[in-house]
Amino acid sequence: MQNMSAWLPALCGLFIGAAAGFAVRHAKLCSFGAIEDVVAGGDSRRLRIFGLALGIAILGTQALIIAGYFNPELSTYVPTALPVAAIVIGSILFGLGMAMVGTCGFGSLVRLGAGDLRSLIVVLILGAAAYATLRGALAGFRIGFLENLAIAMPDGVRSDTATLLSRAFGFELRAVIALVAGAGLCWLALSDRRLWRTPRLLSAGFVLGIAVVAGWVVTTWLSDDFNGPTRPQSLTFVSTVGKALYAGLMNATNFADFGVGSVFGVVVGSWLAAKSADEFRWEAFDDDHEMRRHLLGAVLMGFGGILAGGCTIGQGITAGSMLALSWPLAVGGMILGARIGIAVLVDGSPRELMQRGWASLLGRARHSK
Repeated sequence: MQNMSAWLPALCGLFIGAAAGFAVRHAKLCSFGAIEDVVAGGDSRRLRIFGLALGIAILGTQALIIAGYFNPELSTYVPTALPVAAIVIGSILFGLGMAMVGTCGFGSLVRLGAGDLRSLIVVLILGAAAYATLRGALAGFRIGFLENLAIAMPDGVRSDTATLLSRAFGFELRAVIALVAGAGLCWLALSDRRLWRTPRLLSAGFVLGIAVVAGWVVTTWLSDDFNGPTRPQSLTFVSTVGKALYAGLMNATNFADFGVGSVFGVVVGSWLAAKSADEFRWEAFDDDHEMRRHLLGAVLMGFGGILAGGCTIGQGITAGSMLALSWPLAVGGMILGARIGIAVLVDGSPRELMQRGWASLLGRARHSK
């Protein structure tokens, strides 16, 4: 029987996840939607909100590191060898999965809280694929092959920008880099006057950023060596969904985890937001084609998210808050994958898309002659 202290991280995760879920549902914020806005309509407002969240998370997290409260070496986001192949392949697959589903893992939890039963299927399949890749049948392929294709950091230092640049220049640059990156991202978001007319979006950005910092704080503060070795963690919604599924099916003691608590918290927070706005509606698949598309997307997100080391929140904000080198690779891959997915959904099957692209290329070549 676990004592109460073992459940405190899960309770904190529940409250932090609920705050994030409520704010995002209330603002109708979505990472895939933000990419789609830019691609389809040139509207960068929602993407700027994620930049605002990242800027706040960078400032808060780096302040914790500089103050000596939080040791980044204890986390999983800044290893001494960067698994580039796994991150690139996984992030592109995750982006494709987002396009198939229409949102990410975090967004699926938010939709589930508002009554979308399609997202229940997505979450279950995503969790199963994630756990199979993390510790199950696909773990050997991931660890033995893809993660071996890694770039080792010089002298075994950690793979974060601040550490590497400080080492290259010979003096500590973390505070300067954090201030420039964090304040710069906040300025890019807040300089768009249109956002000041949408306080819901602004509040969601602030809550997401603060929630990531709060995750680092509580998991560091509540770390208890008597309950076994633990790592500081914050918001991410791929591996944690898999762990929540495993806890429900196999071992209830695994519910006593910050990440698992945050998964349920997001659903609860979204439900509260939907009910308070009278927007809770039961929804289901329209036809078998839509269901097949969601199932494929869920598998791609579960498998790809583990390879990439996180989702649009886990890599996009949480890893970014640590200035991890994985961040630009993962975010760039997710955007590329989502863009390819949008093109496939709009233009047809991948084969048709490639045929049209090839025909267009040949036409330009003939024209140039």
